Amino acid sequence: MDYGTSNPASFGLWGRKEGVWYRTEEYYYDSHKAGRQRTDAEYADDLEKLAAGRRIARVIVDPSAASFIEVLRRRGFRVIRADNAVADGIRVTADLLRAGKIQICRSCGDCLREMALYCWDERGGRDAPRKEHDHAMDEMRYFAMDLAEKESGGFAAVTVERRP
Repeated sequence: MDYGTSNPASFGLWGRKEGVWYRTEEYYYDSHKAGRQRTDAEYADDLEKLAAGRRIARVIVDPSAASFIEVLRRRGFRVIRADNAVADGIRVTADLLRAGKIQICRSCGDCLREMALYCWDERGGRDAPRKEHDHAMDEMRYFAMDLAEKESGGFAAVTVERRP
C-alpha cells in the first residue's frame, strides 16, 4: 500500500498461482479528483472491501504512514513496514517483471496507466524517478522488495486465499 492523503493512495491485492504473483485487483483514490481527503479509518474500510472476505496474510505499507499502520493493526491486520529503498526497489521490480515472476492483471488500470507514465527526473542531476504518477509504482516496488527478501530467506510476501 502506498498511503496518501493529499496525494493518491494505491492498494494492490496480490495472489500467487503456479509460482507467479499476480496483482489481481487494486484500489486507487485521488483526493484531488474526488474533492475530499479520506481518513485512516475510511482507508481501512476500503482495504476490507478490497479484501472481500479473503484472508490477508500481511499488509505491506508505506513506512511513513504511522497513524494508518496503527489503525490497520488495531483492526487485526498483520502490518509490515515497506522497504523504501527507491533505486534498489526499481531494479528489483524490473527484474521480477522481466522474469515473469510478477504480473499485472488488466483489471489494475491505474497501475498500468502509471507504468506508462513513470519516468526519470532529468532535472535533478541524480538518478531518481519523478515524484508524479508513482503511487501504484511505489506500492508495487514495496511488494517486489518484500518478495525479493522472502526469496532470499527473509519474510513471506502477501498472500491471498479465497474462502469457499
